[in-house]
Amino acid sequence: MSLDFGAVWDGFHSDAAVTVFVGAPPGDDAKRLVETTEAALDAAIAVIRPGGRLSDIGHAIEQAASSHGLGVVREYGGHGIGRALHEDPFIQNWGAGGRGPVMKPGLVVAIEPMLTLGGDATRVLDDAWTVATADGSLAAHFEHTVAVTETGHEVLTAR
Repeated sequence: MSLDFGAVWDGFHSDAAVTVFVGAPPGDDAKRLVETTEAALDAAIAVIRPGGRLSDIGHAIEQAASSHGLGVVREYGGHGIGRALHEDPFIQNWGAGGRGPVMKPGLVVAIEPMLTLGGDATRVLDDAWTVATADGSLAAHFEHTVAVTETGHEVLTAR
């Protein structure tokens, strides 16, 4: 189960998510999926720094996913965050690194890898809110709000 949380403090938004197991013990594939998705978040955060490129984030996520044979959801991704929950720029969870806008101190982004045991396509369920994989495969989602600092980054939603 993916739990996605947000908070507003003094007019500024934050966004964080975690995937947890509920009920029966997870199988090996489910464990690999969740562990790799969290590792992909860590890898993406590690490349956030002044002078880095936004596409470095998606590249780190895709590398973590492909090295474990997992799919990457392409319809959703990370985003800028601040006075509104979803702001520019959109940050895709895949692609070549070293491209796109340069990260500068003061930029705040929500990084949210979404990986699957199957394909990358999704569908929105009848409640018009819940998103599932189109092929019915398991998916996992982790997210942190991260600020670019003068010397690197700070995870604003660290537990």
